[in-house]
Formats: sequence, structure tokens, C-alpha cells
Amino acid sequence: MTTEKRAAKVSKASLHRIFTIPEAPDSKLGIVEREISENLAGFLGNHIAASERALTDIEKDFASSEIPEQPSFVSDHMHHLLDKVVAQSVHTSSPSFIGHMTSALPYFILPLSKLMVGLNQNLVKIETSKAFTPLERQVLGMMHRLVYQNSDDFYQSCMHSASNSLGAFCSGGTIANLTALWVARNNLLKPDGDFKGVAREGLFSALTHYGYKGLAVLVSDRGHYSLKKSADVLGIGQDSVIAIPTDENNKIDCQLLKARCQALTEQNIKILSIVGVAGTTETGNVDPLEEIADIAEQYQCHFHVDAAWGGATLLSNKYRHLMAGIDRADSVTIDAHKQMYVPMGAGLVVFKNPASVAAIEHHAEYILRKGSKDLGSHTLEGSRPGMAMLVYASLHIISRPGYEMLINQGIEKAQHFANLIEQQADFELVTRPELCLLTYRYVPEVVQTALMKANVEQREQLNVLLDKLTKFIQKRQRENGRSFVSRTRIEVSIYDGRKILVFRVVLANPLTSQDILADILTEQLALAKTSQTFLPELLTLAEQVNVSKVG
Repeated sequence: MTTEKRAAKVSKASLHRIFTIPEAPDSKLGIVEREISENLAGFLGNHIAASERALTDIEKDFASSEIPEQPSFVSDHMHHLLDKVVAQSVHTSSPSFIGHMTSALPYFILPLSKLMVGLNQNLVKIETSKAFTPLERQVLGMMHRLVYQNSDDFYQSCMHSASNSLGAFCSGGTIANLTALWVARNNLLKPDGDFKGVAREGLFSALTHYGYKGLAVLVSDRGHYSLKKSADVLGIGQDSVIAIPTDENNKIDCQLLKARCQALTEQNIKILSIVGVAGTTETGNVDPLEEIADIAEQYQCHFHVDAAWGGATLLSNKYRHLMAGIDRADSVTIDAHKQMYVPMGAGLVVFKNPASVAAIEHHAEYILRKGSKDLGSHTLEGSRPGMAMLVYASLHIISRPGYEMLINQGIEKAQHFANLIEQQADFELVTRPELCLLTYRYVPEVVQTALMKANVEQREQLNVLLDKLTKFIQKRQRENGRSFVSRTRIEVSIYDGRKILVFRVVLANPLTSQDILADILTEQLALAKTSQTFLPELLTLAEQVNVSKVG
């Protein structure tokens, strides 16, 4: 079957169906379990209440630190969970929940998750995961091929080899990024002569042996905070993660990057890694990966791409070009629990050179013996569940063309929402979407006029009030429970590089409609008018600025 025919076949059956209408279970289940299995979205909609209970009130439900002396009936405890946990949980699968990188799950994930938990395989060792180990190796091969597009011969020789590893499954992007930098550090400060390597002798001895004054990791100022945690754990220090300013499109400034690389080299500080970001957490932008790859080659350092969010874009033939240069990276992080629609806890890192992970190889006599195909010999985490099975199933059930439809829909929905915001007189689009993230804020038209006319001091006063109003609207919207957007602070060049508070939305849920997006803006307009302090002060100041300039 040709790609065109396959894509056409996928498009005939709406992908919405896999998020809303499941097949009926074969066996009789309890009422609650049946509700969840047959219609997860419906169950959540019925049982998760739009509650205004404060977090401190919810904490009172979990105030006792005593372990019960008497057992409970399962049915009684289920009702307890429904009342105390489910009812107060965040409805992340709601189509109006567009504030974070969490979406609705396909219906088939729940029965597969039961199977995964029931089998209770431990992926650290083949003795506890006889079938899951080769399955995970295959999924890593599929994801590696998605990034690097090597030949069949390459994957036949490497995918199930005991001496190689194409990557590692992790609990998320944080551990994936740490694993990438761990491999980079150990390969850079490898054994040499009498020196046994950084893994054996430690960082001080390694720097002394190689004659470096320190190590550095360079990333844009939109880089994820996990990189600082990684530097902390690896012993190079959080201050060694150096943030490079971004341009007006929130992409790393490669001229400044190159200049900083040269300055560090002249100080005899070795660049451990340059990290490109493919889908920034706050704005969804993608760094110029080709240019970064050139710089990394020039300075002979590890090139890592943090594509925890944007990596799934590679599944779309239409938008794959946004990731141009990712195949030149030495390692790439991708989170399957984001745009690949599997539950939390499914991150992974892949390595261009399968032999590079030998630098972190570890063994034990009772487990992870030399020569075995145990996955645990090349992972930071030991005991792990078989999350790869859910990715494996999703790749087969949804397929690449199906994922492409989901990815394209998210990007194009974000473009639509950006256009909708620009058509509203009282909203300001702050960052135009490149993937499916964007930021904006409520700014009354009269205030927009004042911002253009104001001097530096007046503009600062207006933005301070706008920050307070943005926070007010976002908190009220969250408390109302009908919809949710998140908020963040980002630097905006037109406001003298000042960090302003903005609404941040992530449009990954395939059930989010254009009508829902319009309703969210309508709700925010209504909430703004309920502000009895910030909005009146803002409008008064704007009027003063506008009048003073006219005069």
C-alpha cells in the first residue's frame, strides 16, 4: 500500500474516535471500573468537579500520617477515592484544558495499562522482562530511525546487539537530558593512560588530568530547568549551564553562542555540550539546529537536542522540516507522554552513535552481567515499568499517518487561535506559534494605544498593572473550572526586553474545537471586567498617558 493510500485510509476514520468511543469490554467489571474502561473522557467529565476548594482544604483530606490498623473493603475505598481524589483532580483530558503539555488519552491506553501493570515486568533485566526487553529495543530503534533515518542494515546490526544501545527509556525529559549529558561527560573525560576516567576517579581528577579549568553547557535562555539539575548531579555545577540570549523569535542567537564558545575556549573551559531546544517549554519555538550543529563541530563538543516537546513533529511529513538539523545531534530527548499521547512516565533519549553509551555501562554479578542484553546496563534508572509497550501499541494503532494528522491539527489549530486573538481588539498576541504553543494577554485597546505613546517609565507602570490583571484573570479562570490556561513570564523586545506576564496555551488535545477557543477568550473578557482594582487603575493610567501625549 502506498503512503498516499495509507494516509487516505487513516483520514477516513476520524481520529477523534480513539479519544472518545472505546470498544465495549468483554468481561463484567465493577461499576466504576466499567465506566472508566468504556468511556474515560465521560467518566472524568462526570466525576471531576469544577471545585473552588483551596489546596489547603484538600490537604485536610490527607492530614493523617497514621497507617490504618483495620482493612477497608475495596468498594468502600473506591468511593473514598472518588470523593477525595478523583473529584478534586485536574481534568487534564478536558478539551478546554489548554494550559499545559497534557492531553486526552486514546481509549485503548487504559486496558493496555492494566495489562502492563498486571504483567509487572521490570525492564532492568531480561530475567524479569523476557519479551519486554526486545520490545523496548525495537521501540528505541523506531524512534532512533525517526530522528536519524539510517539504513535497514544499521538497525538490524544494532537494535538487539548486546554491545550497543540506541538509547534509553526514562521516566521523562529530565532523566533523558541527564542521561545525554552523563554520556557526553564520560566520553569527554574518558580513561587515558593511567587515568581511569571520570566515572572511576571523579570530576576533580578528570579536570586535572586533562588540564581543563572547568566544563560548560550552553543553551538558550529558553532552555529547560532540568539542565541545571543535570549539571548539579554530574558535579559540574549549575553555574556551568550558561544561558545564551534569544532573538525576537525566541531562538538562540548563534552569533552570541559562537562568541561565548570562543571566550570559554580561551579561558581553557571545555564546552561539554551545546543544547539546542526543539520546542521551548514557554513558547514552542525551535532553535536553528543546523547552525548549532556547525558550531558544535567547530568546537568539538557534544550536540544534544532537547526535543522533549517538539520531537513528535518528526512524525509529520508536512512539518518535519521545522526540525531540520536534528539528525546531526549526538543525542536527542523526546517525551512520548506529550505529543505521542501515552500516559506520564514515558521519556526517552536516543544516541546517534550506539557505541557512545558504553561510557556509562555498569554491571553487577547478580544482574546486568557483561555480555547480556539487559537494558539496565545503560540506564540511570534501575527498576522500570514497561512503558515502551504503550508507545509500541500507539505507534501501531495510530500509525505514523495518524500521528501526522494529530500533529498537523495541533499546529494549525494554534495558527487559527493566533489569528483569532489578533482579530480581538482587546487582546495582544505576544508570540506567534511555530508548533502548537503560543502566548498572549488581555490588553484593552485603549491601553495598547497608551503603550505605543508612553515613555519608558509610563510603559513600565502600564505593564506592572497588566501583569497583575493577567494573574487575576488566569487565577479566576482556573478557579471557575470551566477552562484552563497557564501563565508565564517572558522577555519581550518591544517592551525594552522587560519580562511580562502572559497567558500560555498548548493546543495538543484533538478534541479542542475552534468554538472552545472562542469561548475561552469570551470568558477572559468577562473575567477582566470583574476586576475592581487592576482594570480601573489600568484604564485611568492609559487615559492619562493618551491625553498627555495629545496635549
